[in-house]
Amino acid sequence: MANPKKRTSSRKRNTRRSHIRLKAMGTVTCTNCQELKLRHRVCPSCGFYKDQVVVETAID
Repeated sequence: MANPKKRTSSRKRNTRRSHIRLKAMGTVTCTNCQELKLRHRVCPSCGFYKDQVVVETAID
Protein backbone atom coordinates (compact mmCIF):
# COMPACT_ATOMS: atom_id res chain seq x y z
CA MET A 1 0.00 0.00 0.00
CA ALA A 2 1.17 3.49 -0.76
CA ASN A 3 1.58 5.76 2.23
CA PRO A 4 2.10 9.53 2.27
CA LYS A 5 5.75 10.55 2.79
CA LYS A 6 4.85 13.85 4.45
CA ARG A 7 1.95 14.93 6.60
CA THR A 8 -0.65 17.00 4.71
CA SER A 9 -0.86 20.46 6.21
CA SER A 10 -4.19 21.86 7.34
CA ARG A 11 -3.98 24.55 4.65
CA LYS A 12 -3.55 21.96 1.88
CA ARG A 13 -6.34 19.83 3.32
CA ASN A 14 -8.76 22.76 3.62
CA THR A 15 -7.92 24.01 0.12
CA ARG A 16 -8.72 20.58 -1.27
CA ARG A 17 -12.05 20.52 0.58
CA SER A 18 -13.04 24.10 -0.28
CA HIS A 19 -15.80 23.06 -2.70
CA ILE A 20 -17.45 20.68 -0.21
CA ARG A 21 -20.16 22.75 1.46
CA LEU A 22 -23.90 23.28 1.66
CA LYS A 23 -25.41 25.45 -1.04
CA ALA A 24 -27.71 28.31 -0.10
CA MET A 25 -31.31 27.82 -1.17
CA GLY A 26 -32.54 30.22 -3.86
CA THR A 27 -35.18 32.31 -2.12
CA VAL A 28 -37.17 35.14 -3.67
CA THR A 29 -40.00 37.35 -2.46
CA CYS A 30 -43.54 36.44 -3.40
CA THR A 31 -45.12 38.93 -5.82
CA ASN A 32 -48.45 38.69 -4.03
CA CYS A 33 -47.64 38.78 -0.29
CA GLN A 34 -43.92 39.83 -0.28
CA GLU A 35 -42.87 36.87 1.91
CA LEU A 36 -39.82 34.70 1.20
CA LYS A 37 -40.43 31.53 -0.80
CA LEU A 38 -38.36 29.03 -2.76
CA ARG A 39 -37.90 29.65 -6.48
CA HIS A 40 -40.29 27.94 -8.91
CA ARG A 41 -42.58 26.77 -6.11
CA VAL A 42 -45.98 27.74 -4.75
CA CYS A 43 -45.87 30.34 -1.97
CA PRO A 44 -46.65 28.52 1.31
CA SER A 45 -48.30 31.58 2.89
CA CYS A 46 -50.70 32.72 0.16
CA GLY A 47 -50.81 29.82 -2.35
CA PHE A 48 -49.90 31.90 -5.42
CA TYR A 49 -47.62 30.78 -8.26
CA LYS A 50 -47.01 32.92 -11.37
CA ASP A 51 -49.74 35.38 -10.30
CA GLN A 52 -52.42 32.68 -10.09
CA VAL A 53 -54.04 31.00 -7.09
CA VAL A 54 -52.87 27.40 -7.21
CA VAL A 55 -53.47 26.22 -3.63
CA GLU A 56 -56.23 27.38 -1.34
CA THR A 57 -54.78 28.34 2.05
CA ALA A 58 -56.56 28.49 5.39
CA ILE A 59 -57.15 32.04 6.64
CA ASP A 60 -55.96 32.50 10.23
